Amino acid sequence: MGYSDEDLRAARDSGAIGAGEFERLMAFLATRRAAPADVPVARFDAAHLFWYAGALIVIGAMGLFTTVAFSQMGGKALTACALAYAVAFTLAGHHLWHRRNLKTPGGLLIAVAVSMAPLAVYGAQDALDWWGGFAKGGTVRDFYIWIKGSWVFMEIATVVAGAVALRFYRFPFIVAIIAVALWFMSMDLTPWVFGKAEFTWEAKCRVSEVVGLAILAVAWAVDYRQRGGDFAFWLHLFGMMAFWGALTSTESNSEIAKAAYCLLNVGLLLLAVFLSRRVYAVFGALGVTLYLGHLAEVVFKDSLLFPFALSLIGVALIAVGLVYHRRQAAIAAWIAANLPGVVLRLRPAHAR
Repeated sequence: MGYSDEDLRAARDSGAIGAGEFERLMAFLATRRAAPADVPVARFDAAHLFWYAGALIVIGAMGLFTTVAFSQMGGKALTACALAYAVAFTLAGHHLWHRRNLKTPGGLLIAVAVSMAPLAVYGAQDALDWWGGFAKGGTVRDFYIWIKGSWVFMEIATVVAGAVALRFYRFPFIVAIIAVALWFMSMDLTPWVFGKAEFTWEAKCRVSEVVGLAILAVAWAVDYRQRGGDFAFWLHLFGMMAFWGALTSTESNSEIAKAAYCLLNVGLLLLAVFLSRRVYAVFGALGVTLYLGHLAEVVFKDSLLFPFALSLIGVALIAVGLVYHRRQAAIAAWIAANLPGVVLRLRPAHAR
């Protein structure tokens, strides 16, 4: 639940709160909203567009968009190139962050430096011909496309590099690099878990679900403890991609299992309200839509009334949304008054 400044002014003008109380409340909320000095304030303008676009182009150039010729430089040359890039971008980012007080471009350069970790480790593995007992993963570009157990070391190095960077530069986008590595790890860990290079799609889904849930647990912990800056968003996003994607990809001919899948997605919608995280609502709504599509295509394929019944359900959901929007303050107050304290304490600070 959130209130805007206009809501508070309206309450003052209507006499619900006094002028003095209004001023004290606004002063208090200003201190609550203020982000720590080392966390950049979220905004987006033309300068930010160029900064983010430039950083993403560099990250892509040294990873997803590398050519076969680039990989033919050899392992030692690739590692040296990655380390040179990492040092150069770290020095430049540090200068902008501390000397110029330009947090966003400085943080993006640090994120670029972190993204060099996979290339550095790939070069070292290629030079030493050490792939953890699995076949060579291919070129650098393949790291971003294929699932292989030999990539796990690159992902671990990326997570470690990102964690070290966050220790000194509290820039939320660095978490995006970590989250992508964790998402890749949710798929690449499957050969390690089952101890073989070949594995079934079902096995891959099971591992991805477990890793996805672990990432979501970390995301909740970060969300619960963070003060200033949204450091948990990317973990929530890629944790849901790993968990929900694997769950949705699981094959099942049981209508009971499919109904349970729908109920789980309804639970994600409720969790979105509880945690005040839209990403759960997006995936939950997609899951419910997929289940309704299954009903329309298979279960009620020849039913004349099903499209009309489904339309009524859609209209009812819109009506529920309108009612919630109008009475969300009362609903939030009821939740605060009736849910057990131990449950309420699990909500992140921004959702209370």
